[in-house]
Amino acid sequence: MLFFSYFKELVGKEVTVELKNDLAIRGTLHSVDQYLNIKLENTRVVDQDKYPHMVWPCFCV
Repeated sequence: MLFFSYFKELVGKEVTVELKNDLAIRGTLHSVDQYLNIKLENTRVVDQDKYPHMVWPCFCV
């Protein structure tokens, strides 16, 4: 429960999650459960040059 308590304190803050395949995703921590499953909002890939297929196209004006 030590890690769960720590992650609960981070809800609403921007975090970076590094996956096993070295893909790092940055976003706002929306929620975490007792199994340490997490939900992120406003996500983006940290290294867009290395993972261009993970970049969401922006049609901003």
